[in-house]
Amino acid sequence: MPRPRSIPDRQVYAAIRLLAAQLGEKAVTFGSVARASGLAAPSLAQRYGSRDRMLRAALLDGWDVLDAALERADASKSGSAGFLKALAPDERALGADLTVLMGGLRDAELRNRAAQWRDRVITALARRVAKSGRPDRAAASVLFAAWQGRVLWSATGKPGFRLKPLAATLKKT
Repeated sequence: MPRPRSIPDRQVYAAIRLLAAQLGEKAVTFGSVARASGLAAPSLAQRYGSRDRMLRAALLDGWDVLDAALERADASKSGSAGFLKALAPDERALGADLTVLMGGLRDAELRNRAAQWRDRVITALARRVAKSGRPDRAAASVLFAAWQGRVLWSATGKPGFRLKPLAATLKKT
């Protein structure tokens, strides 16, 4: 079967992040991405110029994907636990993606994207755990940290705790 002549960047980026999550960042090469995406390795080299630029583009796209998910989740009027569930319906997949994305924090732009995303999630949570109508960033930060731990550790098995009772406790304190 002939190789496809063109595959959208977003599809290539998803393949790159999946490879990095499954096999590690060093496994991302033009050859491995070619096998995973169906594009020819020379086409990838021509499109991205270098392996590092290809990987960086995939990581930036990963933050774009998370930003879009955040916009959709924040548009819902759900409480904090519902918001986090909408943000990450598949916690294992998000955990794998975050592990890969956090590997790019040596790059200032990627580090900035991570910090902006974290701040936007905390801001959305703060509105949801508001006390007396005032957003509670401290409680939101604790909930965010607990959720991130749950997401990252979900790859090892069951998450271990439910977010809804924690969110309710934080809202009361």
